[in-house]
Amino acid sequence: MSDILTITLNPAFDVSSSVDQVVAGPKLRCDEPRYDPGGGGVNVSRAIKRLGGQSRAFVALGGETGAAFKALLDAEEIPVERFEVTGNTRQSFAVVERSTGHQFRFQLPCPAWSDEQTDRALDALKPDLAKATIVVLSGSVPAGVSADIATTVNRMAVDSGAQLVLDTSGEALVAAAANAGPPFALLRMDGAEATEVSGRTFTSPSQLADYGEELMRAGAAERLVMSMGASGTVGVSATERFFCRPPKLEALSAVGAGDSMVAAIVVELAHGGSFRDAVRHGVAAAGSAVLTPATELCSKETADEILGQVLTDEI
Repeated sequence: MSDILTITLNPAFDVSSSVDQVVAGPKLRCDEPRYDPGGGGVNVSRAIKRLGGQSRAFVALGGETGAAFKALLDAEEIPVERFEVTGNTRQSFAVVERSTGHQFRFQLPCPAWSDEQTDRALDALKPDLAKATIVVLSGSVPAGVSADIATTVNRMAVDSGAQLVLDTSGEALVAAAANAGPPFALLRMDGAEATEVSGRTFTSPSQLADYGEELMRAGAAERLVMSMGASGTVGVSATERFFCRPPKLEALSAVGAGDSMVAAIVVELAHGGSFRDAVRHGVAAAGSAVLTPATELCSKETADEILGQVLTDEI
């Protein structure tokens, strides 16, 4: 398998629990909490491991929560390239209300980065990029970091001979969509994010595929993977337009579905699989993830079962 590097600049120490009912005022006695190392690239590395692959994780960590975070990754036997930052790694909380099944998610702010810290991170990345064939930059961008950081990392990856897969959000995704080159090897977004970036509403796979082709012609990416939730996922390249439809699933939690999708896509591409097969595997892994509670990721066994039920239509 090709050498895979994931990059997480804004990780989160995830805490999840459940309670009978969420009400204002009284203390809410929660169940025993679960602790997970989270953040886009970290979750991709963890999902890759569950799918039988291996990757290295470049992670920006700081303070006591950063140390606890690193210990959790070590316990999962994920090789970590730690970049030390000032302040504590942020925390997130997810609480399931058992009476309704609703999930409440709280995200604490991350420590802001200085320009000097950003420059140090880019310098620290260079030797890791040189050893990688596929690079996954996933998750949000820390406060203080330029929204076009992905374009900078992509240029560095291309110069090192690596392909970069990008899965981000907000201003960083807007900047990525405006990227005029070199193109990202693969750009992932969902329909809501496509609407946020373009200002348009997409109601069909064909409309999303049209927008993906616009981004390709503008030089943003060579391939796009565009999710439409439970209905399926669009894949667009210079030669293909298709829509992968999963079977109907009873979702427990959508947390981790996107990261599981990216992980499965990358594993399949690293094995020399086609783009179409990679997206099919991604849809199956995402389906596996939504069947798990809280922040749990995909299961290879379940993903393999779902894969045989994923249908692909030309669009």
